[in-house]
Amino acid sequence: MVDDNLARRTVLAGAGAVTLGSLAGCLQDDDGETDGYVVGMVDALTGTLAPYGSEYNERAREMALEDINDVGIGPDNEEFEIILEDSESSNQSGVNAAQRLINQENVPLLYGAVSSGVSIAIHESVVDGTDVVHIAQSSSGATVSDYPNLLRPVPSGAGKGAVLSNMMYEDGHDTIAVTWINNDYGDAMGQVVEEHFENEMGGTVAYNGSHDPGEASYSAELSEMADTDATAWLFATYADEAIVLFNDAYDQGYNEEVDYYGAESTIADTILDNTEPGSQETLKGVREGPPEGSDVYEQFEERFNDEYDANPNVYTAYTYDALMWGAMAIEAADEYTGEAIAEHIREVTKEPGEEVNSFEEAKEILEDGSSDDINYVGPSGPGELDDNGDPVGVYEVYTVEDHDYVIGETISADEI
Repeated sequence: MVDDNLARRTVLAGAGAVTLGSLAGCLQDDDGETDGYVVGMVDALTGTLAPYGSEYNERAREMALEDINDVGIGPDNEEFEIILEDSESSNQSGVNAAQRLINQENVPLLYGAVSSGVSIAIHESVVDGTDVVHIAQSSSGATVSDYPNLLRPVPSGAGKGAVLSNMMYEDGHDTIAVTWINNDYGDAMGQVVEEHFENEMGGTVAYNGSHDPGEASYSAELSEMADTDATAWLFATYADEAIVLFNDAYDQGYNEEVDYYGAESTIADTILDNTEPGSQETLKGVREGPPEGSDVYEQFEERFNDEYDANPNVYTAYTYDALMWGAMAIEAADEYTGEAIAEHIREVTKEPGEEVNSFEEAKEILEDGSSDDINYVGPSGPGELDDNGDPVGVYEVYTVEDHDYVIGETISADEI
């Protein structure tokens, strides 16, 4: 359990909140005494990933803070606060944000980011060589697995690429074309799909090329895809780019000639809002999903709906669970340092510990026990991490009907 007398940095009062900008590694009460635990988070509040960062993660933070701070951390039930910085959906801005959090605010636990490329850039440029624990709350790229100390609740994109390859082949497509956004996420997805589709399925990838972020038109890339005999096109991209791609393709009538496929970043309300009805009626994709029949997720979904009059998706649950991991590891640690948190962060989601589904349940056990006495299973499902810092993947299939998303079956990466 966290020692009551630990030295922690002072920060602005206002426990239990998410604060933008420069705060520090602890909280200060009206008497100047320090209490509470402050962590950092780099999120995509602006830029092309804002629909995923702000939309998915803001409410997850609110719900997690409420659940943690209703109980409190440590013997004095102190509060948990998040310093929030904007990555602007770019590597350099993400690195700058992480530098402020780690070098100026001295946070021992950092969350960040949404983009896999931003997460990797932060890890390589800022976190590596420090004792800071780094969790990428929303990154799915396959190359994140190359950094075993970069933990994440999101399954690796390698499993998703395999699922997509199987789906396209089983749908009757033996020749496909792939266009991917020119960053770490897209590059890794393009490589995974080509390797699996050709080597495992025996198909042909007739086109596998990149498109740069933020372009006003992708007509040239689409024309190259159309010059192949591919009957299925995979778009591994983000929302802003998907809007341009789908609109350009619709203008050329490609949507009537080939079937479209996508992943987690080609499903977003902003895409439907900014594209023509009928432009994506052949779109079929996979995104990370909750375990089938999960009571914990159903309760999370019901609560989310009651509080926000909207439905969450599993990325909301990923961020929520990542914050729970951090709070539980802090509760279990002997001191509030990155080194101490690192000793427990992997243990709180491992068997054979007793299954717990909330911070309150975990704290009851941790007060007299240790991190290996609990196995937290949250709304996103079991969180036990492999040697690469990844959980097992569960995916759900989506389609577009009448310009709206329809969620279908669930697939586990273990089945591939």
